[in-house]
Amino acid sequence: MAVTIYDIARLAKVSKSTVSRVITNRTNISEAARERVLEAIKTLNYQPSKLARALTSNGFDAILVISTRPTKTTTGNPFFSEILQSIALRAEEEGFDVILQTSKNSEEDLQKCVSKITEKMIKGIIMLSSPANEHILYQLDNYEVPVVVIGNIEGEYRHIFSVDTDNFQDSYRLTQYLISLGHQNIACLHAPLDYHVSIDRLAGYKRAMQDADITLQPELIIDGGYSAESACLAATALLTLPRPPSAVFATDALKIMSVYRAAYELKKAIPAEISVTGYSSDNVSPMLSPALTGIEIPIRELGCQGCGLLFDKIFNRDNADSRVLVRTQLMINHSAAVRAK
Repeated sequence: MAVTIYDIARLAKVSKSTVSRVITNRTNISEAARERVLEAIKTLNYQPSKLARALTSNGFDAILVISTRPTKTTTGNPFFSEILQSIALRAEEEGFDVILQTSKNSEEDLQKCVSKITEKMIKGIIMLSSPANEHILYQLDNYEVPVVVIGNIEGEYRHIFSVDTDNFQDSYRLTQYLISLGHQNIACLHAPLDYHVSIDRLAGYKRAMQDADITLQPELIIDGGYSAESACLAATALLTLPRPPSAVFATDALKIMSVYRAAYELKKAIPAEISVTGYSSDNVSPMLSPALTGIEIPIRELGCQGCGLLFDKIFNRDNADSRVLVRTQLMINHSAAVRAK
């Protein structure tokens, strides 16, 4: 059985409250009693629990991870499982626990965060996505707890920080590459515009098309939703248009997989009949055939850098930036080809 402060009190011949005062480094205790308690702790090899240390010090050594998205929108999305793993590994290096929070909406997220902050359950927060409505960020900025957002933020804050990739520029580059191959009838299969990442990726596509003097066609810009089912329905709708696109730019791994599946089911060859480009990750890309031309999101790097920045802020390290941009690379493979005449 685990050693308790009662066992220490019996061996040291002092009261339980005296043992508690020694453990919490209080001064209202005689030196003789303190020595007996410390000797008993050493003899019994007493290890105070994390809960006991938290209740008698400045809180738990824990960080909170929240998605800011309803759980139903993250199910099956490979991004979230992979980034959670990298955050957990980085937190373990610092001796911190990770608390994962799920909620039905942003207001519930905010209430749960505030509760954990006021009860000293956490020392920092990581948000796995950046909502376009930054109300929750403005509210959390009122508390003396650092928050790192994996994504773009537009507001000015004291305690809110960001780690992101350049989603606008990457999307611009991907669309520009398709244009360089002779494509003009380019579709964009995007995620709902509730988060900055989706807004920025769609904006990059639109700007590249406009800069090339290519008229945007509303029927080629489709919201693929959050689920695999809705993404597949949207991809199928694109590829069965009376005048289908010659190329598709898909803004996340789920949308990429849906285009590949729709093309397979409709017997459309990639890239001979339809070129495909977009964003993926290293746990999805190896399963794609032909290999994807696109941006491979450095998910582990985002998690590691985000967690590292959070600990820099928790420990007041002077060299910590407020906003970190993680570099990406355009991978040229076999899913996009010169437009067939």
